[in-house]
Amino acid sequence: MPLRPIDAIFVHPKRRLYVVYYRGELWQLPRMKIDDRSWQNRQPYTDDSKSLYLSIHQAISDPILAQKLRTLNLPVTVRGSTLPRFEAWWEAHGFKWLTDKLVSGESPLAAHQTTPARTTDNPSVSSSNSPPVSSNTENKTSSDDNEQKTALPLETDIFADMLADLADEVLHQKI
Repeated sequence: MPLRPIDAIFVHPKRRLYVVYYRGELWQLPRMKIDDRSWQNRQPYTDDSKSLYLSIHQAISDPILAQKLRTLNLPVTVRGSTLPRFEAWWEAHGFKWLTDKLVSGESPLAAHQTTPARTTDNPSVSSSNSPPVSSNTENKTSSDDNEQKTALPLETDIFADMLADLADEVLHQKI
């Protein structure tokens, strides 16, 4: 068992499914989509764990599920490794890696990583920020946009709270 229970996303390449390493337990998702609905329908993973590979994409785009699963933006050297190799790395280097990230002020959470490919996959985000076409609805729409813009920092506060909890847990852990 790793020093700190970790959440990580693994892939089973032959069965083409995601397996989530959640606090030391393996949970199989019913489909190749990581969202809250899939998480609600998870099943315990009982097959051979040696056939699982750590996913290179640990960020979860569903904000509801991202609150439950605190996946980390793991180093490139462990991405794609098998579950036993990942557990060995986490046991040997995970606590130091996590502490170094937090002390240097960097966020270890995968939710904070910025990948251009992920942001361009969602066309609805860019279309909601486009200016209104009709001048009659301009005042109403601009006030709605202002409300939406003030709501966006609340979503990032969720991740800031997650980071603060993680920092408290790691930095104040008794060994």
